[in-house]
Parts: sequence; C-alpha cells; structure tokens
Amino acid sequence: MYEYEIQQLRSAELIRRAEHERLAREVVRRRRAARAESEARPDEAESHSRRPRRLRSPRTA
Repeated sequence: MYEYEIQQLRSAELIRRAEHERLAREVVRRRRAARAESEARPDEAESHSRRPRRLRSPRTA
C-alpha cells in the first residue's frame, strides 16, 4: 500500500514540475516575441542611433 501512495506522490510531483517548465518556456517565448516586435517597429520618437546624445559645451573663441 505504501508503494502505491509513494508512486502517486511522485507522479503528482512530476506533473507539477512539467507544468512549471511549460509555463517557464511560454514566458521566455512571449518575451522573445515582444522583443522582436519592438525591434521590428522602432518608435519614431527615438533616435536613429543607440548612443545617447552627448551634451556639448559651447565652442571657445
């Protein structure tokens, strides 16, 4: 009888672990899709280069 209960507990644990791994893969897949979508449609307000603009001091005479 104990072997059956242990097997049931192990089976339930494996099912929980598999579901957790499925959810983790889905999160990664959605993040990649969102990142690819945001890179495909750059915002017009953003600069063309990835470098931040440098603050330049006025030229000296």
